[in-house]
This record gives sequence, structure tokens and C-alpha cells, in this order.
Amino acid sequence: IPLLLLKLKEMFNSKFGSSPKFYVRAPGRVNIIGEHIDYCGYSVLPMAVEQDMLIAVEPVKTQTLQLANTNPLYPDFSTSSNNIQIDKTKPLWHNYFLCGFKGIQVNWFIRQLLAVELKVYIIYQDFKKFTMYFLSSFKANECFYYFILEDEAGMTVHWVELAEICAKSERYIGTEGGGMDQSISFLAEEGTAKLIEFSPLRATDVKLPSGAVFVIANSCVEMNKAATSHFNIRVMECRLAAKLLAKYRGLQWGKVLRLEEVQTKLGVSLEEMLWITEDALHPEPYSPEEVCRCLGISLQELRTQILSPNTQDVPIFKLYQRATHVYSEAARVLQFKKICEEAPDDTVQLLGELMNQSHASCRDMYECSCPELDQLVDICRKFGAQGSRLTGAGWGGCTVSLVPADKLTSFLANVHQAYYQRSDRNLTFEKQSLFATKPGGGALVFLEA
Repeated sequence: IPLLLLKLKEMFNSKFGSSPKFYVRAPGRVNIIGEHIDYCGYSVLPMAVEQDMLIAVEPVKTQTLQLANTNPLYPDFSTSSNNIQIDKTKPLWHNYFLCGFKGIQVNWFIRQLLAVELKVYIIYQDFKKFTMYFLSSFKANECFYYFILEDEAGMTVHWVELAEICAKSERYIGTEGGGMDQSISFLAEEGTAKLIEFSPLRATDVKLPSGAVFVIANSCVEMNKAATSHFNIRVMECRLAAKLLAKYRGLQWGKVLRLEEVQTKLGVSLEEMLWITEDALHPEPYSPEEVCRCLGISLQELRTQILSPNTQDVPIFKLYQRATHVYSEAARVLQFKKICEEAPDDTVQLLGELMNQSHASCRDMYECSCPELDQLVDICRKFGAQGSRLTGAGWGGCTVSLVPADKLTSFLANVHQAYYQRSDRNLTFEKQSLFATKPGGGALVFLEA
């Protein structure tokens, strides 16, 4: 880290003719198991990875926010901090930074202004310009702004609260996420994965087996969930499924938003929720009109009161499949944690089986995989992974594989050759495309370089 900070300081000086006041490290993350269930209210099991993003920051007393990236593919950006506008229609690299900044304005300062001394407002005004140079661009971008509150404003910040605010801030670009990414970025600790629970947000250590390592493999298929409707359609399908299940069981369904709420209100197990789903929902897709008939509402009410702006024109909703995935995946997360705690002799094999089941459910029931991810998962299993699955939103991105430590060297070489060196792929292999990682620490602030 120190050498990288010095390099970043030099690049910052070259770019802006001044020195940064402090630096922020935001880790990358990988979700080991628990895909697409955080926004449904269920626990997930991610870990921070050792690979990270470094940010250099210089607060300056003007009203302009300036962003720059060391990667020349991402152009410099500046805007008035008095009027933050976030374009939801384009996958612009700086949008997550704007989300974080706006999150400070809306979720912190406006809420706290009347309860804190006026100096907070003055310091807030002083924070209107940041000159930055970024080393890379993980989704954790938005998290770093909240460290500025401690460093410059002298305010005490609570990491659990900040993680929740960051999760809300992502919605400024139109993504209805659940908060896993932001939570693990703040709450991660070196050497352990975390069971992240919601409502209220809390994190519990999960010790991973010592005889195996996790390997991340990039499919090299890009998917930006802020630039497509895939992700938000799944969120909406889960919301509709929750409402139909609640109505089926005689609950007040109007305010129900998450599948976990239905289980909690009924007081039943996840296994029982799968049985209820079998009874209440049919595998055939639902049209908007059928959803309206089931709920006893008009199409206009569906569109204005339930659907999000970018799901207004969706022709079908697969409610049975999405609910089945969520309830079964939530059960796999708890089973994964239990196996890690009990640590039997065949821990790695059992955990691998759960990861394989997770990928099958993501592929078949949630339909968030893609041919390249499926092929990469198959290759990883062929060359020694006990379990392999897509991780992240899906439709591209990465896989995570559980590999016995004594097979790691041959595994990396074989997967590299089988997936990245195929002549018909024309892929540019980089070190970051395939690597083993251990649980890393959470975000940090460095004052000197």
C-alpha cells in the first residue's frame, strides 16, 4: 500500500499541481453464496478481497466537484456540487461517485442540520470541491465520501449507518439494490467472511475452511446493472411474488415489499415457504393483467403504485421461479454458515455442493447467468473446483470457485488455458482476470503517503 500511495500522490501532483490531503482504500468484494436475495431481506455471505481501489482526495473551498481516473478510458468529470445531476440512462463511470456525494447531502447533512452545531453546515459548504485521482473503479466508489466526514468535519461516523446510507444512495442511478456490496466494504475484517443480515443491519464472522482457497475468474463479459433493466425486473418480480403470496395467505399485502416479510409474518420456515410457493404461484409467466386480477387492482394502479419506472412495459413476470430461487438460496446461505461452524472432515465438499446448487438456481430459476459464465463454471469444476458459481449480479462478470489448496497451481494453469487462451475467444488476459484471494479488510483512510 505505501508504494502505491506514493505513486498515486505523484500522479495526483502531475494532474492537479497540488498534493492530496488523504487517501481512501475501498476493497473489492465477492459474494460467496446468497445471490439476489439481499434486496428480498435475506442474509448473504460475502467477503472483501485483497484487491482494492485507492483514492486520493484534496478538499478545496469551491463549489465544484472534480473527478479524474488513472485509466484513460474514463474521461475527467466536473460538476457544480450545488446541483448534482445523475444520468440514469447512461452507464457513466462517475455516477457512483455522484451517488455517494448526493447521499451525504440528502441522508446526512439535511437530516442532521438542525440537530448539530452550525459549524457542520459551514464545513459542508467548504466540502464543495474535491480533486481526485482514482486507481481503479470498483462499485465501492460511493463509500469513500463518508470517511470525509470523520477526517474533515471531525464527526463520529458509525459504519453500520454509513453502509445503510450507501445502499440507499445507489438508488440515485435507478438500481434497486439491497446493500450487500456497501455493507461488506465497510464491515469486512481480514481473515473472515461475513454473514450480512438486514433489518437491522449486522455482520457475523464466518470462518472459512483452511484447506481451500477461493478463486475469482472474470468471464470478460461486461454487464452494467445500472445500464440495463435485467436487475430491476428481478427486483420487481420478487416484489410482485411477495404481494401475491401474502394475499394468498390472507395477509395485508399492500405494504409488503420483500419475500422475507411474508415468511416473517407467517412465522414459518424457508422450507415451508417453498411449499407455499408451489401452491400459490404457477410456473407459467404472469402477464401484468393477471397480476392485477390476482391482487384486485387496476393496471394503472399496478404501474403507478408498484412497478418502478424502468419496469412499466415489462410484458411478463416469472414469479414462481424468482420466489423459488430466493427461498432456496436463503436456505443455502444458512446451511453454508452452519457447515463452516461445525467444520466436519468433508467441509469443502459440502460447501462446494451448495455453491453448485446456487449456480444452477441462478441459471435456471433466476435466469441471471449467461453462456460464458456457465462454460467458465464447468471448466472450473472440471479442473478441480469443489464448487463454482456466478457471483455478483450475473449476466456476465465473474465466477467464484472453491479450490483445494493443493490443487491451486494446476487449477489456475488449466483454467487459464481452457478459457482465456482459446483462439475463438480473442480475449486479452490480464492478471486480474483469474486470481486466488483470501478474506481482506474493510475500507480505510490513510493520512500520509
